Amino acid sequence: YAIGYVSTGSLNDTVKALKIDGVAPKTENIKSGDYKLARPFNIATKDEISELAQDFIDFIMSKEGQEVVAESYISIHDNANPYNGTKSSGKIVVAGSSSVTPVMEKLREAYLEINPNASIEVQQSDSSAGMQAVIDGTADIGMASRELKESEKAELYDLAIAIDGIAVIVNPENPINDLSVEEVKKIYIGEILTWSEISE
Repeated sequence: YAIGYVSTGSLNDTVKALKIDGVAPKTENIKSGDYKLARPFNIATKDEISELAQDFIDFIMSKEGQEVVAESYISIHDNANPYNGTKSSGKIVVAGSSSVTPVMEKLREAYLEINPNASIEVQQSDSSAGMQAVIDGTADIGMASRELKESEKAELYDLAIAIDGIAVIVNPENPINDLSVEEVKKIYIGEILTWSEISE
């Protein structure tokens, strides 16, 4: 049997998601921190940003924006306030993580329905390139599918917009239902090579 991992937002019935340390990869467990395999989706900006960039961020963190996030990922705020923004005109560039790009594209679409005066370009690269683009001034907002490094935090203001739960998946026929974090690590570094090495 093979093993893999996917975002919890991509889970379906063709695979079996394992419990990790006895905890299932459910939204409430990820939000509470009981399920350990998760990563933040962060955005980052410089201290001073355009009115449009701020308004788009306000939308992302609003009730409407977090509902878009919750369609595929885990929202940061359950009780966010409705969007009540300025609907500024202009153009901004959002650049970075390929993992964050799909939800950012959906947020862009939803925002442009409310504010057709804006132009938002989403550029897909990776987290480090996105942070550097903001530092260099070629992007207004950077996207990272990880925590920012200390060197990045020294120059940027970061904000978590979503949580991405990571589900460890196996074939539904596999009798294993639960792995420890340590066992997952050993599988991926090659210390555990067969299912028979894992006790039920």
